Amino acid sequence: MTTLAQGQAPQGNMLMQLLPFILLMVGFWFLLIQPQRKKQKQHQQMLTELKPGDKVITAGGLCGVITHVKKDRFQIKVDDNTRVDVLKGSVQNRDTAE
Repeated sequence: MTTLAQGQAPQGNMLMQLLPFILLMVGFWFLLIQPQRKKQKQHQQMLTELKPGDKVITAGGLCGVITHVKKDRFQIKVDDNTRVDVLKGSVQNRDTAE
C-alpha cells in the first residue's frame, strides 16, 4: 500500500477539479460567442452586397435608397433633394417594406 506525502494531491483529482470550469467555458462558446460571430459575418456579407438602388435602414433610424457606394460609406437619398453620407457600419439592414 502506497501513501502520499503530505501536501501532494493525486493527478486525477486536479483534472476533476478543472473539468467543470472547462465545460462551462465550452458552454459559453457555443451559447454566446459562436452565434454572435455568425451574426457579425452575416451583417458584413449584407454590407458588401448592397448596391445603388437598395433601400436601407440605418442604426439611427434613417430610411432611404442608396445612390452611391464609396469605400467606407454609402450616400443615401432620404428625400427628393436630400442625400446623406452614412458610414457602412451604421447601416442596420435592408428595408423590405414597400
